[in-house]
Amino acid sequence: MRVILVSKRNGRTRSFTLNGWTRGLLSLFLVGSLTALGFMVSVQFDRSENSELFSEESTRLWSQTLDQQKVEIAEARRQAEERLSALTLRVAELQARLLRLDALGERLTTIAKLDQGEFDFSQPPPVGGPETAVLGEAYEAPGFLDMIDKLTAQIEDRELQLETLEALLAKQKIQSDIFIAGRPITKGWMSSRFGRRTDPFNGNIAWHSGVDFAGKLGSDIVSVAAGVVTWSGERYGYGQMVEVNHGGGFSTRYAHNSENLVHVGDVVQKGQVIAKMGSSGRSTGPHVHFEVYKHGRAVDPATYIHRAAR
Repeated sequence: MRVILVSKRNGRTRSFTLNGWTRGLLSLFLVGSLTALGFMVSVQFDRSENSELFSEESTRLWSQTLDQQKVEIAEARRQAEERLSALTLRVAELQARLLRLDALGERLTTIAKLDQGEFDFSQPPPVGGPETAVLGEAYEAPGFLDMIDKLTAQIEDRELQLETLEALLAKQKIQSDIFIAGRPITKGWMSSRFGRRTDPFNGNIAWHSGVDFAGKLGSDIVSVAAGVVTWSGERYGYGQMVEVNHGGGFSTRYAHNSENLVHVGDVVQKGQVIAKMGSSGRSTGPHVHFEVYKHGRAVDPATYIHRAAR
């Protein structure tokens, strides 16, 4: 290969002959120079473009993202505080309920005169059981929700105890109310006993199926136990009479009244005034003829008059 160089000043020419090795070296130099130049231009262009992208667009996007995250964090904190406040109020409410239940339970236990320790509202409910395989750590710090669950369980236990106690009290009250005891009058004295006696009208020996209490005309006659009125009105030999069924096979009769204050079907309480003392029927003066029947048979009222009321 021949290379001719022409001078710009005087137009002289010079020529060189290049062999194969020289030609290859020159070609390699030219190609390398062009490639390096293109790479530098491309890198400079990309750097300029990427620099502009990261400095403006990316910064703006990241700023928006951070602002949004700040808003979300603030909202999450607000909701957490609201829930915490609600849970705190819930715990306070449960604790107040538990205190009220404990106080009520202790009072009812005292009123019912139950054995000490049978219903102990000052202590947690007793638990136990044989030792079994370990399922976890011996102790874990209680969480807030665990505390609420524990309080709820305690309240449920107290409510169950109170329901049992209420049932016992109701049973005791019913038994006390229907327990026949005491006198059918508030003022007066016993004028005739149960059993054999001389008939006040004909002088013959007769059977007296009740006891008589003499007193002032119009004084109160009271029921000796709770029950349901099964008779209220005139009855042969008894005059104006009230009969009360107390359940369990027991009934009582109050006779010779001047006035009956209850009607058939009425529910009467122990000690309630049911009639006024009089002398109606076969009677010699103001008094109440009092009878006690057990399974349809008249029994001596003295047994019930003198026994202590429950």
